[in-house]
Amino acid sequence: MFDVGIPEIMVIIVVAVVVFGPDRLPEFARQAGRFLRQLRAFTQSARDDIRAELGPEFADFELSDLDPRRAVRKYVQDVWDEDPDEPVLPTGQRPLRDGELPPYDSDAT
Repeated sequence: MFDVGIPEIMVIIVVAVVVFGPDRLPEFARQAGRFLRQLRAFTQSARDDIRAELGPEFADFELSDLDPRRAVRKYVQDVWDEDPDEPVLPTGQRPLRDGELPPYDSDAT
């Protein structure tokens, strides 16, 4: 997610030791861990609340589904995957066979 490697982590640790000092660093680490646990619990609670409100058809819902870029990508990919040669017909209809006349309703015209 952040694409942080070993050298970057080492630099962050050295800067943290210099800025906070070795005495206060464990307390800051505990606070950061506590904050991350609370943040994770909050996001899981929000996701579960949204799933409960939307109903069983959204049981696989994730918060990342709300990202507009992801939604657009999903719908564009669905259209992209469609076969352009396949005719789009309303449900229950079929294409006309060779030589078959289309239905005609004299009351409708």
